[in-house]
Amino acid sequence: MNSLADRIDALLPQTQCEQCGYHGCRPYAEAIAAGEAAINQCPPGGSAGIARLAALLGRPALPLDPARGVEKPRMLARIVEADCIGCTKCIQACPVDAIVGAAKLMHTVIADDCTGCELCVPACPVDCIVLEPMPAAQAGDPLHADAARRHFQRREARLARERAERDAELAARKAAVDTPATPSNPVLAALARARAKQQGKTP
Repeated sequence: MNSLADRIDALLPQTQCEQCGYHGCRPYAEAIAAGEAAINQCPPGGSAGIARLAALLGRPALPLDPARGVEKPRMLARIVEADCIGCTKCIQACPVDAIVGAAKLMHTVIADDCTGCELCVPACPVDCIVLEPMPAAQAGDPLHADAARRHFQRREARLARERAERDAELAARKAAVDTPATPSNPVLAALARARAKQQGKTP
């Protein structure tokens, strides 16, 4: 059986834009379910989204919180490829991995995967990202929202895995440095001998 957070999340647009004040739609849904967030913090969902949440939760509909932004048509990001310097900052900012490219090479937006979050725009240091109207069929398609949710979840899982790998590597390096030189650790033993020899030469 779906939890309340699941049912709330199903009504959110899955832009993952963070305008609500949370890191993506799922955390916002969980905050609403816990009574920690209001139902009027999602500009992309707009008044229609607020009405759906109000109906689900049996609460009165509220006007959109103006501190979160304004309701407007959803937009798609497009990179002006001739101006792109390949810095990868937009790739790092995209919450659904809808931008592809490599360092010092031209990037491009996969339009079908773009949610219109606009997080890539301020990340670009050369202002080479423009916004264009999202087709109405894409903006209102629940299948597109479901795909965006999956892409966001995959990206979050990948980033968590990469963080864990980095932490493990740093811990292993620290352990190697802190490990006393022993015959079973010939590299550290050699380094210790070299340091001792160097110190012996110091007047």
